[in-house]
Amino acid sequence: MRRLEGALRSYAWGSRTAIAELCGRPVPSDHPEAELWLGAHPADPAKVLSEDGEAPVSLLDVVESDPHGQLGSGTVDRFGARLPFLLKLLAAEEPLSLQAHPSAEQAAQGYAREQELGVPLDSPIRNYRDPNHKPELVVALTRFEALAGFRDAARTVELLEALGVPELDPYVGLLAGQPDSGGLRALFTTWITLPQPVLTSLLPRVLDGCVTYLATNGRPRVFAEEVRTALQLAEFYPGDAGVLASLLLNRITLEPGQGLYLDAGNLHAYLSGMGVEIMANSDNVLRGGLTPKHVDVPELLRVLDFRSPDVPILEAVPAGEAEVCYRTPAPEFALSRLEPEPHAKVSLAPCGPQILLCTAGAVHLDCGGSGLDLTPGHSVWISAADPELTVEALTAGTQVFRACLGDRSAL
Repeated sequence: MRRLEGALRSYAWGSRTAIAELCGRPVPSDHPEAELWLGAHPADPAKVLSEDGEAPVSLLDVVESDPHGQLGSGTVDRFGARLPFLLKLLAAEEPLSLQAHPSAEQAAQGYAREQELGVPLDSPIRNYRDPNHKPELVVALTRFEALAGFRDAARTVELLEALGVPELDPYVGLLAGQPDSGGLRALFTTWITLPQPVLTSLLPRVLDGCVTYLATNGRPRVFAEEVRTALQLAEFYPGDAGVLASLLLNRITLEPGQGLYLDAGNLHAYLSGMGVEIMANSDNVLRGGLTPKHVDVPELLRVLDFRSPDVPILEAVPAGEAEVCYRTPAPEFALSRLEPEPHAKVSLAPCGPQILLCTAGAVHLDCGGSGLDLTPGHSVWISAADPELTVEALTAGTQVFRACLGDRSAL
């Protein structure tokens, strides 16, 4: 068991207060703080700290120097000599880009294709920086707002008709004539590829319709959140086709403790809030708008899933003493939450590599006679070779997230 120092990532959409405040640092921070990476991703691995004052060591180097000892032979056999998951703290003050992630097969093919073409890994037009898929789960620490998955086509027709914008009629007719995944694909493709003069003419009319819809008294405004979101996105990304695309997606609100799982092909955008996020250890993102970054429309369309099943909000389920978990089909990761009563001790049996992150209160950890305390924003690395871990809450309201493997059958 060794302390971790996360890699802090600064993006424009991040918060100057959320992560710093959680970690007990002065606010506001000098720059927007968007993510705290706790893992062994080559782009920004966490550092393993020494209790005896030795220089920190990259967790990536620790894993690569002894994969069987750190990850366990079963993990190496199943996932290779790499930590399969990446844990993050995420704080969004502004909306992130519309994006989707590829399936394992799509990622492997895309990576091989770009390697063959000689596209540098750090190129801004590179889509696939590794050959892996990227399912992900976010659990809200605060109220968390998101767009995720295509809404039922018939409901989207109702929304667009409710805006009362004549210029939308041809597009509404397109979807009304084929109210299924094919119609959603056709409409999304049309909007995302609109010539700029057409988009420049259409988007203000749609936004005017949104304003009128919200201002109209005397009728139910069942799409108020969706419409308000489009107006907000237009303020951040004026003239962006992603504003239109947002009207096709489910609008989701997570309360603290609720989760959202996103599998391959799910078009989504986090809008605001703070959460704990875990994902397969990949950096493959296909963007669809609301960003100045590269948007590869043909490749995005190749990976998107236009079906409109429900996107369920995940509630935690009991998983052990003072522990609840979030069930997903991802074999690379599992995420649980520990909330022991003050001075209660919870034993965690070895289960392969683990990362524990404290998000509230204070906790004492004992691992084979080696002990340390954690406070909010601080974390530890537990290797596969470490013995049973005991977690003791030192205060009321203690909360610790536990990241480990989803598939432990080979351990």
